[in-house]
This record gives sequence, C-alpha cells and structure tokens, in this order.
Amino acid sequence: MTTAERATEESEASTSLPTIVVQQTLAPPDGTTKFVDQMIGMENPRIVHRFDSWKSAIFGRYDVFHAHWPELTIRGSSRVRRFVRRRYLDAFLLRAKLMRTPIVRHLHNVEPHEPGDAAETRSLRRFDRATDLYIRLNPTTTPPTDRPVVTALHGHYRSAYAKYALPDPRRGRLLYFGIIRPYKNVDGLARIFSQLDADDLSLRIVGSPSVGQREIIETHCDRDPRITATLRYVTDEELVTEVGLAELVILPYHEMHNSGAILVAMSLGRPVLAPRTASNSALSAEVGEGWIIEYDGDLTPETIRGALDEVRRGERSAEPDLSERDWDHVGRIIEGAYRQAIERVKRR
Repeated sequence: MTTAERATEESEASTSLPTIVVQQTLAPPDGTTKFVDQMIGMENPRIVHRFDSWKSAIFGRYDVFHAHWPELTIRGSSRVRRFVRRRYLDAFLLRAKLMRTPIVRHLHNVEPHEPGDAAETRSLRRFDRATDLYIRLNPTTTPPTDRPVVTALHGHYRSAYAKYALPDPRRGRLLYFGIIRPYKNVDGLARIFSQLDADDLSLRIVGSPSVGQREIIETHCDRDPRITATLRYVTDEELVTEVGLAELVILPYHEMHNSGAILVAMSLGRPVLAPRTASNSALSAEVGEGWIIEYDGDLTPETIRGALDEVRRGERSAEPDLSERDWDHVGRIIEGAYRQAIERVKRR
C-alpha cells in the first residue's frame, strides 16, 4: 500500500474521530481563487483551518501545523524584519517540540524560486529537520529529508470557475498569465514573439509584475503593437475571459515543477506550451495527448509556430482528463496525511 493510499484509507475510516484543527501558513481567502481556497473548499467537516499568524502559531491551540512556501514566512522588506521573523520561527519550532505538535509541509517547489541569504537557508534547514511529513503535488518531487511523503495531486479549478462564461478562443491569440517574475521568462517570451513575422498573431500578458518587470513588459508593448498587457491581479471572471479567448497558453518558465497556471488552463480547456520537465511530462500523460505541448531547450519562434499548428490539427480529446484531481478526493488524502502525522508524533 502506498503512502497516499494509506492516507486515504485513514481518512475514510475517520468519521468517528475528532475534528483536526490545522494552523495554516496561508493567508485567508481574499475573494480571488488561490491555493488557500482549494484547501478550505474541500468541504470536510472534520477539518478546521486557521490562518497565517505567528501569534496563533506560537501561542494558539491546534493539532497540526501545515506549512506552504515556508521561506515566505521569514522574509521581509528590511534586515530587522527578517531577523525578527526568523526568531518567530525559532520560537515556533521550540513550541512544536515541547507540545509535540506535528509539522506538515506542502512541497510546492523543490527550492525557493528566488534564493534567500545564508541565514534564511539555515532557518529553512532547521524547519525541514523538524518536519514530520511532506505532502507533494506530483510524484516526481523528491522531499528534502527522509520523512514520510504523501502525494496529493494539485486539484483542478473547474468548480471554482464554473459560474463564469467561457468565451470561444480567438484564432492566433496567445496568452501568458500569472504573476510575472524573472524565472517565468515573460521577457523572453515577448522577445521571441516579436521575431514572428505574422500580423495574424497577438500576445496577451496578464498578471501582477514583481519589482522591475512592469517596465520590461511595457517596453515590449510599446515596441510591438501586437503585444498587449494587463499588469495587475485580475478577478476570477477576468481570468476566465482571458484564458477562454486564448488559442494557446504559453508558460515559458526557466524552471517549472508545480504550476497552478497550467492547472487553470487545463481546467478551462485551453492547450498549453511549456518546457519539458518530469512534472510536465507526467501531467501530459495524465490529461491526454495534445493538451500540453512540451519543448526542449530555449523557446523559439519555430517552437511557437509548431505548437499552434499542433493545436489547430485538433488531435486531442474534448477536454483534459482531470478525474484524479477532484478536490473531495484530494481532501481525503490530505486529511489522512494529517492523521498520519499526528500518529507519527504520538509514537515518537
């Protein structure tokens, strides 16, 4: 029996067990669909979530501490703020040890996309040494320690976006969407797109830029009228419209392991061009041929043109197969992981 199967079995047998109170490092929902909405939207009456607060993490009463992107909990805009947050983490780790509180970490990334300094690295290593169980979003992720690991696939977004009208795709409309950060290579996408001599193609860039990225994208828009951008967080309805209008979504990341954006595109039935990685290849095999078009090496104009030709041949199913990503199913695995972590600490 795999760890995920054990977690599911423990969850399904847990109807008579007490409710689990989970302290999340995620911020509470803000009205736009994010990973936190999926976590709390599993409609599991046996799980109660509390949200991002060092005060409640250190002094509150809960059964499991569930970390997401732990590096973000100790970063700050100044050296003093970062120092204070690392001390909060130290206080929490002492509390968890004394109170025998299980720590579960969701492995969203193999490593932080933007590495921190040496002090941050030391703090994250201490956190991993204290972690009791990992939850990974795909089976290709290798956890940083030898603690137990449960695979709970990233859930789909079909139900979250079902209330919005999905427009038909426009021929020749390409789309990048998501937070614009250097490693996502949106600058490179715009440069490569501008090399395409095709008036029938357009590139939309939609998302909130990190520091320095706005000016880069606006320069591309000024130089090539075929490139347009909405550089801010968009509502769910706006996102559904933007993805729906795309003939092809392009996610040209320099590094790509787990991507919420690719799941959004799959949930809305739009094919994606993305770099070949172990996780993307696994997802491609899962959803069906023709939905994720992978490329090797650097993105080129020929790569984009070839992907469009493949999309237009239409050799794919009516919709991607996301049957393993139903959030009720994923939620049962996650609940089982919590109970497994609790039992592990009891036996320690």
